Amino acid sequence: MNNFSSRTLWRIGYSARLLKSNCFRTAASNTSFPAVWMLLAQYSGRVPGLFVVVKKNNFFTMPETVEDKANLELYLPHPEVRGMTRLNREAFKRTVVVPVLKVKKEIVNTLLKSLKHTVLQRPGLKRVVEDPEDEDSRLVILDPHKISEFSLGESDREVLKQLNVHPEVSKYNLELTYENFKSEEILRAVLPEGQEVTSGFSRVGHIAHLNLRDHQLPYRHLIGQVIIDKNPGITCVVNKTNIIDSTYRNFQMEVLAGESNLVTKVKENNITYELDFSKVYWNPRLSTEHGRIVELLKPSDVLFDVFAGIGPFAIPAAKKKCRVFANDLNPESYSWLLHNCKLNKVDNKIKAFNMDGRDFLLGPVREELSRELPLLKEEQKTSFHIVMNLPALAIEFLDVFQHFLAGEPCSAAGLPTVHCYGFSKHDDPAKDVRERAEASLGTSLDGRCSTYLVRNVAPNKEMLCISFQIPAEVLYKRPSIPASKRLCSSRDFSEEKLKKS
Repeated sequence: MNNFSSRTLWRIGYSARLLKSNCFRTAASNTSFPAVWMLLAQYSGRVPGLFVVVKKNNFFTMPETVEDKANLELYLPHPEVRGMTRLNREAFKRTVVVPVLKVKKEIVNTLLKSLKHTVLQRPGLKRVVEDPEDEDSRLVILDPHKISEFSLGESDREVLKQLNVHPEVSKYNLELTYENFKSEEILRAVLPEGQEVTSGFSRVGHIAHLNLRDHQLPYRHLIGQVIIDKNPGITCVVNKTNIIDSTYRNFQMEVLAGESNLVTKVKENNITYELDFSKVYWNPRLSTEHGRIVELLKPSDVLFDVFAGIGPFAIPAAKKKCRVFANDLNPESYSWLLHNCKLNKVDNKIKAFNMDGRDFLLGPVREELSRELPLLKEEQKTSFHIVMNLPALAIEFLDVFQHFLAGEPCSAAGLPTVHCYGFSKHDDPAKDVRERAEASLGTSLDGRCSTYLVRNVAPNKEMLCISFQIPAEVLYKRPSIPASKRLCSSRDFSEEKLKKS
């Protein structure tokens, strides 16, 4: 165990928990399925108690993968496509020789079931074709990787004998076109050998969003067109051209292929949102996290969403009959927030603001808490939640809660719960985020907080959520006693003491 860094052990444990809880598909969606599988497989035999159960990732990335090296060799497009930057679909045509069985057409379906492990299973290719020499027969295409030297094995021969089918295997010239190749096969054939094919993509409605590497940029328009061709429903492909703007959380992008319409509609956790992807922040990889936080809320709870975006926390919370105060500095996000509140018929349940996050906390949030907390009774079940989803900066905002309210502390149950997001490149990300939060709050959170790994953003960069109730000693500032009153109190105490003596 001493040979592993704390980051490695932490991520292994996190990955195993996600797999076990069936949350893998989106919470770790930026960590590719093979990457997590290899990480777990590498250490599963050496970390006591780690048992790996793998569930396939359902997140929208490049959906087609090449089955194995043999398939690569058989189904490679024509070698002349190497280096192509403008897509020429005709150049991908080629002919391969495959094994076939001649079968009477009335028993084709029975044969397909009986030889399902031997018959060609490649998507997009017909398994049964016309026999040019006999209209009463069909040619069943077999998988060339399972037919050694065009000769069937003993078990397959026995099946054919029972069906009264002659076991002779013939050769058939199968023509492959652009339509028959998978995305990764096409791009692997086009890009320089040995270089990464794609970095995957996020799907936002009809838009595919790419983050291409430098070596892929000369082929970007071809890559975009291939993604449109191979993914029904995608009509626009964009590539991010700079980092996210920390002020408005959007980024510059280039349309690589398809229409230039960046106003789109998405559905997340059964709620519909509309947005202009070029002007507001939206990340489909956060779907599970949005749902996780909303699941913590109860009807009648109060949610303050400091960096609300277009409403993925606020709107489902309002649907859950919570009272919601939602804010975003970006005027475009604020406009789409209002639009989506109306779209989902919660515009009368959400108070929306277009303010700086710190001003929102010091203004509407403080006013509401100052009014509500003193009235809170022990038996009331209302909870107050503050969501701060701006991972690049949110932890720096936590200092605002020092002496945030005046007066006597409310009951411990009424203290607001903060869900604050942050990035970390530390070997122990949870410890790093907690210590930074403690520095901003001016107090220890040891034993008073929980951290949750939201996703792996990049190699050695994690996005986490730290949740905690704001400690009473941080939140409240006791009113100071004027000097004159302190003097009177002292004199009264002295006189009372003299009387007793």
